[in-house]
Amino acid sequence: MSIKKHIPNAITCCNLLSGCVSILFTCNDHLLWASAMIFAAAIFDFFDGFAARALDAKSPIGAELDSLSDVVSFGVAPSFIVAWLLSKTGIGWWLHDVNIFPMLAFILAAFAAVRLAKFNIDTRQSTSFIGLPVPAVGLFIASLPFMLFRIGNDTVLYQIVMNPYFLLAMVAVFSWLMISEVPFFSFKIKTLRFSDNILRYFVVIFAVIAVIIIKLVALPFVFLFYILLSVICYRGE
Repeated sequence: MSIKKHIPNAITCCNLLSGCVSILFTCNDHLLWASAMIFAAAIFDFFDGFAARALDAKSPIGAELDSLSDVVSFGVAPSFIVAWLLSKTGIGWWLHDVNIFPMLAFILAAFAAVRLAKFNIDTRQSTSFIGLPVPAVGLFIASLPFMLFRIGNDTVLYQIVMNPYFLLAMVAVFSWLMISEVPFFSFKIKTLRFSDNILRYFVVIFAVIAVIIIKLVALPFVFLFYILLSVICYRGE
């Protein structure tokens, strides 16, 4: 096998490594760096598929490696961020000297694994998604520290996000959406025609305007907009 056949898998491994580094940053209380590494993982996740198509280097092992990497980068690593946030809410369920309350965050990682396993055997998801894509969940959670850093801890929005009931509800809703039969559109663009990509362009336009107006605070709302637009408008392609 030529070297170019290994390039997509090497990029996928960079996705995986980014997720691992994100976990390390979270464990050392560097939440912004942890979030940045999840966004880096998303960039690698995009380009591994792009490289595989461009180099005609698609392979079964590449598909499996991609899913395994996504579990870490968009399932486990974001769960660590949620666990860190839960640990700061002041609620403790103690088992000996260990607070097990933040461990509820890892329910998200388990459902992400189930979601990706289903995706690998579901032939209906070649051009769109059945169930919320795991990267969308991971990126939403990764965007929260950026937003919290920008708004400060004396705002209503900060108090909402840091409320343990909000965080647990987020874990529950996202876990359900990932394994649900709710359809979500993908960002795989086959043509540039507006009529073929209306929902995609709406998300991009909303993201650009929101980031210009409220900067990093906009990031979670961009991903929420994608989720709501899919749930309300998507009818299949």
